[in-house]
Amino acid sequence: MDEIFPILASLILLWCICRSWYHKRNGMKNPPPSPPSLPLIGNLHQLGSLPHQNLHIMARKHGPIMLLHFGSLPVLVISSADAAREITITHDLTFASRPVRKRSMKISYNGKDVVFAPYGEDWRRGKSIFVLKLLSKKRVQSYQSIREEETALLVKSIQECSGRVNLSAMFIEFTNDVVCRSAFGRKYSTSEKGKRFLELVGELSESVGSFSVGEFISWLSWVDRARGFDQKFNSDAQELDEFLDAVIQERIENQEEISGENFLDILLEISKDDVSVDRDGIKAILMDAFAAGTDTSSTFLEWAMTELLRHPAVMEKLQTEVREIAEENREITEFDLERMHYMKAVIKEVFRLHPPLALIIPRVALRDVEIKGYDISAGTLVLLNEWAISRDPVSWDEPEEFKPERFLNSLIDFKGLSFELLPFGAGRRVCPGMTFAVATIEFLLATLVQKFNWKLPDGVEGKDLDMTEIQGITVHRKVPLLALASTSLSK
Repeated sequence: MDEIFPILASLILLWCICRSWYHKRNGMKNPPPSPPSLPLIGNLHQLGSLPHQNLHIMARKHGPIMLLHFGSLPVLVISSADAAREITITHDLTFASRPVRKRSMKISYNGKDVVFAPYGEDWRRGKSIFVLKLLSKKRVQSYQSIREEETALLVKSIQECSGRVNLSAMFIEFTNDVVCRSAFGRKYSTSEKGKRFLELVGELSESVGSFSVGEFISWLSWVDRARGFDQKFNSDAQELDEFLDAVIQERIENQEEISGENFLDILLEISKDDVSVDRDGIKAILMDAFAAGTDTSSTFLEWAMTELLRHPAVMEKLQTEVREIAEENREITEFDLERMHYMKAVIKEVFRLHPPLALIIPRVALRDVEIKGYDISAGTLVLLNEWAISRDPVSWDEPEEFKPERFLNSLIDFKGLSFELLPFGAGRRVCPGMTFAVATIEFLLATLVQKFNWKLPDGVEGKDLDMTEIQGITVHRKVPLLALASTSLSK
């Protein structure tokens, strides 16, 4: 037993020497502040089940630019608006790429998508397709009828509920149906095969969003294999690939069904003239649409209604605005939405307190760079902790309070130019689906507060509502949101 301690001491000393050598070799004369770490695993043990919260606590002590190590991999954690500007604008090109991770490469068909693809020609081509062909402002407007029809169906479902409404489940089904119709021209939530497809998208997205020890410490990769995680992920990815392949093949064989009005039809047309957009490329872009367009929007809606139910005065003020502009029972139009300034403030405040992507999808440094006087080495992983940035007291008064009024006379927006609020990211890697997502959530949220009065069931008060989070790629409620809805408007 006594022999173990000298061995451990030697290992720790060796690790410290190797780490010091690593910094010198990479020119890190002045690395950012770092919390203490353990040999071999670095800071991985400090992440916990909610990494965004733990990293926020660590940043309070060590600063808004903080260097961690996941195994031997250096990880830069950004927790302030000022530092986020450096990453996304000042040195945007240096941090324009994504890390190559086994799971993200699997569901992106080896980087043929836009979300996970490394920076390069393939990524630029994919983003151009998204911005110009799939999600341009004109194209998003053309999907208005889909948003209206699916919203009307959701309203009908709520009206038919005699008791508690499971808003969490309803929001997931709503966003899935909107994205399915926009992407494929039809729903898939009604068939067993389609339901399985949507289930797979959710499971794979959650798996990609989780931290896998084996990806950072190669000699521990056996742990995921032993627990069956790798086998399940590969099996699910294969099953999802077969579904997408069948949908694409069916559309190709039935040319009369091609309308040119949904993502798949547009991509098939592009592929006729652009050989670089092959079948795997089409599947990768469709995966982006589902992974980024369903879970994020449903998560936002879930937290929006949570905060409105917790703050009845805000709910009442929002209902007053919406009902006055929409004139009682009249259906809401896009012109109405533009005039709903308080609703836009509510949406910004929900994005601030509950960004669906609490940790914005990681970037990686392409070259050595200096950030605010600190040396950052090429290959360093970069995490923008949006959850911490939007709670930074340097940028926000009473940052833990839900106060939509803070945005009524403010120029701060979430489109990538106000670095205090970056739910969609910024710079080259800003989310190309932002316009589509905002159009969807604005219309549904306005309709829900127009058509119904809402309260929590079983006499629960807002202050007692369970706010526990659970994290995958997005951060959603651990406990489903249940509410009571009553129609108060005249027929």
